[in-house]
Amino acid sequence: MKHIIQIATVFLLLMGCGDKNSEATASEEQGEETGIVVTQDQFDTNDLMVGTMEQRTFPKIVETSGMIDVPPENRASVTAFMGGFVKQTSLLIGDQVKKGQLLVVLENQEFVQMQQDYLEVFNQLDYLKAEFERNQTLFDEKIASQKNFLQAKSNYETAKARYQGLREQLQMLNISPSKVEQGNISSQAAIYAPIAGSITKMNVAKGSFVSPATEILEIVDNDHVHLELTVFEKDILKVKKGQKIQFKIPEASEEIFDAEVHLVGASIDDAKRTIKVHGHLANEEEGNFLPGMFVDAMIMTDTTKTWSLPEEAVIESEGNHYVLKLLEKKDEGYTFERVAVTQGGSFNGYTEIISTGLNETDQFLIKGVFDLIGG
Repeated sequence: MKHIIQIATVFLLLMGCGDKNSEATASEEQGEETGIVVTQDQFDTNDLMVGTMEQRTFPKIVETSGMIDVPPENRASVTAFMGGFVKQTSLLIGDQVKKGQLLVVLENQEFVQMQQDYLEVFNQLDYLKAEFERNQTLFDEKIASQKNFLQAKSNYETAKARYQGLREQLQMLNISPSKVEQGNISSQAAIYAPIAGSITKMNVAKGSFVSPATEILEIVDNDHVHLELTVFEKDILKVKKGQKIQFKIPEASEEIFDAEVHLVGASIDDAKRTIKVHGHLANEEEGNFLPGMFVDAMIMTDTTKTWSLPEEAVIESEGNHYVLKLLEKKDEGYTFERVAVTQGGSFNGYTEIISTGLNETDQFLIKGVFDLIGG
């Protein structure tokens, strides 16, 4: 009998514990149903803030990448018209040069031979011209034969053509034909800067030999730079001249710069299935841009107006996005409900809210959401 009483007592105790556990569980569920409660002190201490959704304009974006570049006329590859040994150069990469500034002096005995040939034909011209005119007069008067007249004409025309050709070659070498005509012959030829800018490549040193195919140096004028972007074929029909571009230099800073689509390429790269888009910068002088810098860019192809909240108001948890909707506000604090939403695009610190269960009068926690529900 004593044992029966003990067993009954244990059973009653277990039943009592079960009831308490059920009450605790029911209390927790009731707490979840009533939402997230924040006291006024907590709200003020943590600088929380509530607000409503607002209509904002969001762009439709084509994300792309590319580089800073300069127009072809702002880039000069300097080569030699004829080969030679570098006699003089004092330039380094980064040096600034003006248009017409001396860059390199080359030396070659072929320069001497060319000047000698020019001087020789120059000295023959007067004689050959006089001979041609004399034979023409005699031929007109039926005194000289046609053969002699045509020979004199041929000699003069050939010499004149050779004279003009050698003169052009000397000018291309920056050797003055006038000085050669005065007997001043030099073994050196100078190369001058075709544009103003900075030296970006220097491929020779004093004493080295350069051929006509050798790039001696490169000059780049950074006064006008532009964007050279690569857009994939699937997006190209969305891109039009005049559309706005926002870009940044990811390796340098997070600062956002503005540009505009100026030209869209007319053919697609068969291998990469991409097309080139040329963009003009809004403020070239502000960014210290250099050719070759890599850029990440967004082309604004269209706009749409939709409801939005600050990005901070939307938090991701376990693959879903949530906002905290205000259920009620009393003197003792605030009660929020966690509501799942579909997040659209983000722009300028705001994100699109795509949800049919919300309206413009609803209020949401727009600051401090992460501290309450985490991520």
